[in-house]
Amino acid sequence: MARREHYLIDGYNVINAWPELKRLRGDLAAARDALLHMLLEYGAFEKYEMTIVFDAMFTEDEEHIEQMGRHTRIIYTGAGETADSRIERLAYEEAHRGRTVYVVTSDGAVESVVLGAGACRIPSLEFRKNVLRVKRELRRDYLGSVRLPDARYVVSDRLDRETAAKLDALRKRRED
Repeated sequence: MARREHYLIDGYNVINAWPELKRLRGDLAAARDALLHMLLEYGAFEKYEMTIVFDAMFTEDEEHIEQMGRHTRIIYTGAGETADSRIERLAYEEAHRGRTVYVVTSDGAVESVVLGAGACRIPSLEFRKNVLRVKRELRRDYLGSVRLPDARYVVSDRLDRETAAKLDALRKRRED
């Protein structure tokens, strides 16, 4: 079985670049959750391995890694480590193992390092186009022409007269 392409994603860089996520910056947990939801769907559909890295540079927290399914992991860097430095190191390690590595960021400094390491860079907004394209394909292929009904379904429309009368009598008794 061929190895999956590996995407290293600068989480906060993407959040600050995508309009739908930028609006959630006041609640970073919600922005991260929205991003992760989109990326899990995208990675599963495209069969990519993905590592999303979030910066914890200015905290005293230790590094935290979460595995989300078999092919996606989330890294919250530890105190003193930037997402950029972690991504650069991972890109170098993976590329030197012969893996196809894509780094998703719009940070020019990271770009030069990862290109030198043998990885490819995808700007955050270009990556967004790919994610939205997959979302449209999923909707088209799996939802097809699903349409919500124009009218509301009312239970009483589906009951025979006798059952409707009994239910009405029960309702009236409860009101008394």
